[in-house]
Amino acid sequence: MQESGRFKLARRAPRGPLSRERVLAVAAALADTEGLYVVTMRRLATDLGVEAMSLYHHLPGKDGLLDGLVDTVITEVNQEIGRLPPSPEGGDWRRELRQRCLAARQVMLRHPWAPSLIGTRSVIPFGVYLLFDEALGIMVRGGLSYHLGHQALHSLGSMLLGYVQEVFSPNSVGEGLDPAAAEAEFAQLAGGLPHIAAMVDSEVHSHDDPTLGWCDSQTEFEFTLDLLLDAFERRRTQS
Repeated sequence: MQESGRFKLARRAPRGPLSRERVLAVAAALADTEGLYVVTMRRLATDLGVEAMSLYHHLPGKDGLLDGLVDTVITEVNQEIGRLPPSPEGGDWRRELRQRCLAARQVMLRHPWAPSLIGTRSVIPFGVYLLFDEALGIMVRGGLSYHLGHQALHSLGSMLLGYVQEVFSPNSVGEGLDPAAAEAEFAQLAGGLPHIAAMVDSEVHSHDDPTLGWCDSQTEFEFTLDLLLDAFERRRTQS
């Protein structure tokens, strides 16, 4: 008999004393398997086998839980980047920054609910500032001025965290746009949006592609990243 996703999640929940880290680990696993919308204090308590009130000793309610999930993902991004091999002295700053963005993206692909959630939070984890500070350091060591580096940070934006904000994803927090629903929506609008309709028709993506929103495939992510990095390198050599 096949086990339900909920039962399997409960069985693989970390053992040991209840802690903030344990609660957030179970919450992230639950969001990965069933979606962010099912992650509630009551559901976590059930999966952890504890009373719901006991969770409030570690997380101050739903907002604290969501902030904690963002912190958890950003910590994972920093850990993933920390596994990259050290860059050689005097190496290409674009290559180093590119590797960091792609490493961060691997984390976001493991947690497809994270990009939408990050954009809703008012609390910015220190890990985000650390990622941007290190990225700026790479650019300055590569010869960019702080002014140009500042402009590059604005241009790269969330790509440094491994994802891009998609125009065609007016979806709810943590939930990806369903491909079939999106296709039907665009079909209804095709008469008034001929160029958008033609673009969507020509850009057929496999549903097996790893996506983080509408048409955010790995190829498109890398295309945009390379375009920006090359543009700032040209600007650096012209200054």
